[in-house]
Amino acid sequence: MKDKSSNTVYAGFLPLLDASILIAAREIGFAKAEGLDLVLVKESSWANIRDRMAIGHFDVAHMLAPMPIASALGLMPLPLKIIAPMALGLGGNAITISNLIAAEIDSNSPLTDLSAREAGQKLSSLIRERQKTDKKPLTFGVVHPYSGHNYELRYWLAGCGIHPDKDVEIVVVPPPLMPDALSSGMLDGFCVGEPWNSIAIEKGVGTLLTTKSKIWCSSPEKVLGASEAFAIKHPETLASLIRALYEAAKWCGKSENIGQLAELLSEKQYLDAPAPILENILHGKFRSGHRKVTEIQDFFIPFDRGATFPWLSHALWFYSQMVRWGHAEWSPTSVEQLMSCYRPDLYRSALSDINAPIPSANSKVEGALKETQYVGTTHGQLALGPDGFFDGRVFDPDNLAAYIEQQAADK
Repeated sequence: MKDKSSNTVYAGFLPLLDASILIAAREIGFAKAEGLDLVLVKESSWANIRDRMAIGHFDVAHMLAPMPIASALGLMPLPLKIIAPMALGLGGNAITISNLIAAEIDSNSPLTDLSAREAGQKLSSLIRERQKTDKKPLTFGVVHPYSGHNYELRYWLAGCGIHPDKDVEIVVVPPPLMPDALSSGMLDGFCVGEPWNSIAIEKGVGTLLTTKSKIWCSSPEKVLGASEAFAIKHPETLASLIRALYEAAKWCGKSENIGQLAELLSEKQYLDAPAPILENILHGKFRSGHRKVTEIQDFFIPFDRGATFPWLSHALWFYSQMVRWGHAEWSPTSVEQLMSCYRPDLYRSALSDINAPIPSANSKVEGALKETQYVGTTHGQLALGPDGFFDGRVFDPDNLAAYIEQQAADK
């Protein structure tokens, strides 16, 4: 990596819809308005993002939300402390299955019209039938062991009576390779961010089964991951970047900008996907068979509902799932360690001068809001929710140990 001035920021990203905020910050000029030269570098896998951050190639990155937690807990192969001073939107993932598996699922309506509960019950019935004839377990792809994809897939499967480590096989595949892995028969299904579900559907090799927004509405997905060393050495640069990304998120969240955003994302150096497909995704529209288009409510939320705030309760929920599936040990010390990686204090400090409505709390009960609720902030009000889990459960971060114990009993 070349020497750089303090206003040059190197950021890694993957070609995914939820890199929109970073791309808009550079291309629409929000980073430049903050005096930053935001250099975006496209990568093909989350492992590459992780490793290039560890050796100093990237200052910040478009990052899986559980990855800073894994870093704080010492679970990464290379030593690196990553902080998350900002989130990069809510939702954006989906679960796609092969057309062969879709044909085996008994359904009188398009699968995308089913609730997450109904879709899971259909899949569970199919798995039980296959087990009776000793067929090979279905194989699902996720993008990284420490990813929202892995944990939301596991949470959904388990909630529908499917054990993710016994009834199916889960393997890691980089996002851009998912459609070809499905087409080749290597995978029977996958959980990945857009546009790779839609690409598989457009290629005629996959059928959308359900989405992250149906499993957990208004749920966390990617964060701005920053090297702690960079944050300590260049605090003003990081603050400027947070402001630029906040304004970019606001721009991305306006419906009148969707067409322009889709064109930007479609460029070869970014997602390299057809703009009409990307525009449909940004509107939450998916093809569900026989050319029918289904609209998925709240599929990807770049700005509204506090979408850029790094909630500690999000970090703690991911930790609960890491413990649940044996990826991390439960201990109060671990909780203390991970609480230092999500940094709402840096978010507040960076946005304090622009009258942004910032939550006054660092955590909230997750899954409790059935409808939109307005909460008090540092400047006016902020609309949060709905944020329900498909199974009706709630996560209270103040009762973390009890939640983990309850889920252990469910296994």
